[in-house]
Amino acid sequence: MALKLENHPCFNDASRHTFGRIHLPVAPKCNIQCNYCNRKFDCMNENRPGVSSKLLSPGQALHYLKAAVELSPNISVVGIAGPGDPFANPDETMETLRLVRKEYPEMLLCVATNGLNLLPYIDELAELEVSHVTITINAIDPAVGAEIYAWVRHEKKMHRDIEAAELLIGKQLEGLKELKARGITAKVNTIIIPGVNDHHVETVARTVASLGADILNCLPYYNTKETVFENIDEPTPAMVTEIQKTTSEYLPQMKHCARCRADAVGIIGEMNSDDMMEKLSEASRLPKNPDDNRPYLAVASMEGVLVNQHLGEADRFLIYGFDSKSNTCRFIETRPAPPTGGGNERWEALAELFSDCRGVLSSGAGGSPTKVLNASGIEVMVLEGVIEDAIGGIFRGEDIRHMTKNTSRHACSGTGGGCG
Repeated sequence: MALKLENHPCFNDASRHTFGRIHLPVAPKCNIQCNYCNRKFDCMNENRPGVSSKLLSPGQALHYLKAAVELSPNISVVGIAGPGDPFANPDETMETLRLVRKEYPEMLLCVATNGLNLLPYIDELAELEVSHVTITINAIDPAVGAEIYAWVRHEKKMHRDIEAAELLIGKQLEGLKELKARGITAKVNTIIIPGVNDHHVETVARTVASLGADILNCLPYYNTKETVFENIDEPTPAMVTEIQKTTSEYLPQMKHCARCRADAVGIIGEMNSDDMMEKLSEASRLPKNPDDNRPYLAVASMEGVLVNQHLGEADRFLIYGFDSKSNTCRFIETRPAPPTGGGNERWEALAELFSDCRGVLSSGAGGSPTKVLNASGIEVMVLEGVIEDAIGGIFRGEDIRHMTKNTSRHACSGTGGGCG
């Protein structure tokens, strides 16, 4: 079935009252820190990029999408836009796109990215018929970019100041050029930040137009507390209108953007419905692979009261389930850990030990066991606190971000640690 490109409500103003979109929040990590961004805050009454009430695995995302399409049959677009950056989470992003394309061959697919790590995935995006990609490009001049970006993390190395801006801008422009070489529709978002880049947006427009960008979205910056730019006022409507008028000489303008959340769903401009948010919450409580029968959670604990032991140091694990009738967690049994040593063989044995567990809770975990367990459909959750509070909260779909450590999948700490 041919893709109906005109049905994309973000790229075609005539479609936005008829066709809906859904953002699948499968990409929590980010590889840059913008001075206007703080994803720690999540109010359901606000629309801004980078916030999501829940996070989903690719399998959970497909389950949620099926439920969402039943509730809202006018959904024509599946997008991935965070809450971090899709290509700071390439495995999750690409697997989600593969699953959706297989299940919904007629669905439009799109991603929104900062562009830093886009290049290695453009060929597969084209193969999957991802029809639309948005890149946020806030500066062409590295001196301006250095004011906007606190750091950029690329190939496990941190970059700051002019060096960071040069790296990011170079990757963005190269990515835009390659997208157009493969016939993918490209939208550029530019955040208007008064006193920082408002004088520079025309240069951005002229440059991206020369590389083939299809449409420009000049977005007013959103003032967010606890950011470097929290004392900068948002641009006036007059400033935004004037910039849109000037840049329209180079590119068509998107003027109906609602600064969508990373879990936005439905018609642009409408708030997510309670029914849809319940479906999102239900999906987040399922095993990472929803078809698996995984009723339990494992816990690394020194004394059996707190989650307070590193995954690799535990000599036994406590297994918990959930009693839906009493709405409480229940202890199942204790399982001895595999013997130490043996490299990945130990973690593979641990994955077998947890074959009926959707996740394991510990106060710390190394990269190797996390990778092996994740590949087996077992989520590694790094947190600290009372076991019953954590277990009950997870099974009930409650917000337990206050228990997670700064390596958590839920939010960017702003330091660059763990945002690979």
